[in-house]
Amino acid sequence: MNHGTEDQADHWQRVYSTRRVEEMSWTEARPDASLALIDRAELPKDAAILDVGGGTSRFADELLQAGYRDVSVADISPAALERARAELEPDAQCVTWIAADVRTHDFARKFDLWHDRAVLHFMVERSDRDAYRATLERSLKPGGRVILATFGPNGPTECSGLPVERYDAEGLARLLGGDYELTDSRVVEHRTPSGKTQQFTYVLLTRSANPRDQRQDRTQPS
Repeated sequence: MNHGTEDQADHWQRVYSTRRVEEMSWTEARPDASLALIDRAELPKDAAILDVGGGTSRFADELLQAGYRDVSVADISPAALERARAELEPDAQCVTWIAADVRTHDFARKFDLWHDRAVLHFMVERSDRDAYRATLERSLKPGGRVILATFGPNGPTECSGLPVERYDAEGLARLLGGDYELTDSRVVEHRTPSGKTQQFTYVLLTRSANPRDQRQDRTQPS
């Protein structure tokens, strides 16, 4: 993200205010890959789960249906949250909705799981990746889990008019550093509403129960 926070907020507010769901390439009928990794994580039903960049995803809805009781959704666009909340009625009150830029926001609590499908790959600048990781580390409990999904090595080089960084599983693990163990990974071919195919890398990482403070960027983006 080489634009300022305000520019990013304006961009995504405009996207979610003007486009239909079927016009957004990242839309998926059901977040199957994320849900598979949730099952792999074997979280208790009272686990605190944060969905970063939730947009209009049905992930929160699926979590509630699975019996999870502490679900939070964060997005930089209030319009995205409003649409997601409307779609989830009457169960929307069971979710905590947070308008937030993940680079700067203090969630003021710690979570058992940090879930991010397609936010991290917009962090093309090192300063943005550092800020993202700092928020993650202060928001995730020791021993907590992280599910990240980004465009894979053969995925698109931009999305919604913005450049992206592509990763394989090992690259995502290196980005977070030695306190995070790569527990599971998979490559997913996402079919967009328009019928195109996009490669995604999904990882499940487990944070050390005794994490160290790590801030140095370990990736070497191409």
